[in-house]
Amino acid sequence: MRNKTKAVRLTALLAGLAMTVAACGDDGGGSGSGDLSGESFTVGSKEFTEQLIVGSMAIQVLEDAGAEVEDKTGLVGTETVRTALTAGEIDLYWEYTGTGWTSHLGHDGTEAPDDPQELFDKVAEEDLAKNKIKWFALASFENTYAIATTAERANELGTTTLSDYAEVANSNPADASLCAATEFLTRSDGWPGVEKTYGFNLPTSEIVEVDLGLVFDQVPSGEECSFGEVFSTDGRIPANDMTLLEDDKGFFVKYNLAMTADAQVFEQSPELEEIFTPIAEALSTETMQDLNAQVDEEGLPPEEVAQAWLEDNGFLG
Repeated sequence: MRNKTKAVRLTALLAGLAMTVAACGDDGGGSGSGDLSGESFTVGSKEFTEQLIVGSMAIQVLEDAGAEVEDKTGLVGTETVRTALTAGEIDLYWEYTGTGWTSHLGHDGTEAPDDPQELFDKVAEEDLAKNKIKWFALASFENTYAIATTAERANELGTTTLSDYAEVANSNPADASLCAATEFLTRSDGWPGVEKTYGFNLPTSEIVEVDLGLVFDQVPSGEECSFGEVFSTDGRIPANDMTLLEDDKGFFVKYNLAMTADAQVFEQSPELEEIFTPIAEALSTETMQDLNAQVDEEGLPPEEVAQAWLEDNGFLG
């Protein structure tokens, strides 16, 4: 929720003067120089590790720019956080382009552009026109859905691709048992679409609904399932000697991170793009895997991990 006063125009003027002065003596640091003094924002995020990290990054850089920030990160489920944005309960949150294409705009995942920039452009244009949601600050890394198993099991079953997995699911479903979160099992760009695209129908008796983090306990042990849903940037994949099955038919949409905001909020504070774009561009796949692993494997708080990375890369202070 946004609280603006008549002082906004004065704030914007002062910010402009400050930027002019800074241009003469700036040392070229990595952070954006947007001044948000006197402004307030409510930041949301989803509930999984990566979202908690980038959500904390958003809070910290906004506060560093002088804004007051209300923390509403950790909302459970895509629909919940998106509804919070469209209802004005939050002002901005990091979303994924593939989610925008399928879940928010209702398109078939198979019709999504393969090029990340093209997908971003189409989602941004349509979401702004239809829903008054502004997309900006596209990240270079992609965090797509994937199906994973242990390297040893993949070798034993001969499953290196999802087509290989489909053959196992059709011939011996027990060997293809799956652990996955509820959202993935119900989303059109999740499990239903995988089954349709690859031509199989795994019996419900071989599907175990779990919290996403438990996949990394269950799949390596093989007690409940042999395969599991993961996000491709999860640091626990290499930590548990797991391997991703190749999406050889290209079903999964590109899921590049980008910031989404209420269009009116963005119009009132265009400095947001200047602040968040350098951060998004600095977040590579390897970086995100490392940050996720620091939380999930080393047990560090997301806020601490976010702060350390921001400071190390010159985005704070």
